[in-house]
Formats: sequence, structure tokens, C-alpha cells
Amino acid sequence: MSHDLAAERIDYSGDHLLEDTAPGDPYELFNAWLEDAFAARERGLLPEPTAVVISTVSAEGRPSSRTVLLKGIVDGGFTVFTNYDSQKGRDLAANPAVALLFGWYPLQRQVRVEGTAAMVPADESDAYFATRPRGSQLGAWASAQSSEIGSLAELQAAYAAAEERFRGGDVPRPDHWGGYRITPDLIEFWQGQPSRMHDRLRYRRSGSGWTMGRLAP
Repeated sequence: MSHDLAAERIDYSGDHLLEDTAPGDPYELFNAWLEDAFAARERGLLPEPTAVVISTVSAEGRPSSRTVLLKGIVDGGFTVFTNYDSQKGRDLAANPAVALLFGWYPLQRQVRVEGTAAMVPADESDAYFATRPRGSQLGAWASAQSSEIGSLAELQAAYAAAEERFRGGDVPRPDHWGGYRITPDLIEFWQGQPSRMHDRLRYRRSGSGWTMGRLAP
């Protein structure tokens, strides 16, 4: 390797995230930061503002992480969609505890979420599936997500079979595909600062509201 990984570092210089100016409602702050992320995309800095790493834990206690896209915030829950038979789906069936990480690194920001996942109603999954591009709809039928396959040709053949099956008609949502709503009990906002003295404000759910505190970096 030609790079000295131990020497790699950036000294951050973001605006301070302060308790007396932060809103009491974490969703207000999250939505403001999400708008900033979309604005960064317009400037060519952040290609996927809604990309979020979701971490699950299997029945055997083994953690795993992967990136999905945030598709809504409904009733205070973060909504994502996936194959229910995928590894993440199997993990969530065994253990609904989940963590999310929004890494808006060009803005020197991160948001961590911890909470519990539950399947969204079928009609909500149907409504979202109907908005997906046809190719993505066919892919949901063709791909047994997270399962080992013999070759790329096998996957391409499954896609071609789905194309033929639904040729000339709408593509319905497969029963094995749908949404999860992650209801948070913790939301942490991280803003980079010089000398690694980063700002970290953590909101914890408290009854019907939230309490906020500062964490050491």
C-alpha cells in the first residue's frame, strides 16, 4: 500500500452545535440537516443525501451493516424498504433492535439513530412499490437478496424470467418485499470541530418528549 493510513486526517472546521440554539425536537434539527444535505447534492458534494447505513444483529448476536435509502419519516419513524427474506430482514425478525447512521461527511456531520424496527402496513408498501421504476420492481422479483447464487448469468436469467412473466402488465409487489419503520429512542447529532473536539448532542426519548445532552467527543 502506498498510503500512510496512520497519517491520514482532516482537521474539521464546522459551525458549533450548541444546546441553546438547538431545537428541543430532534426531528426539526434532522430535517434542517437533511435539507442541507440536499443542497450539498446540488453543489455536487453529496450524491446520495438519503443514504443511510442500517445495522442489525442476528439471532446469534452477530452484527452486520449495509447502506439503504431513507424513504420517509412517518409518525416519528424512519422508513426504509427491503426484501423481508434478506439478511437484514431475517435479523430484524429475530431482533428488532436497529441502528442507523447518516454520514454526511462533506458537511462534516453525522446523525446516529438507535431504535426498534417494525414492518409498515402492506398498503403502504404497495403504494411505495408502485412508484418504483419498472426495472427496480422486476429486480425485487428476480433477486433473492443476500442468498448465494451461482453466477451473474443466473441472476440475469431470473430477471429475464420476471420480465417475461409481467410483460404487458403492471408488476405487483412481492409478498417478501416491503417497508420497515424504525422508531427511535435515541438520536445523536455530530458536527466536526478542530482538534477532534467535535460537538455531539444526544436526544433521548423521555415519555412523550425528548431530553438533550452533550457528549464528550
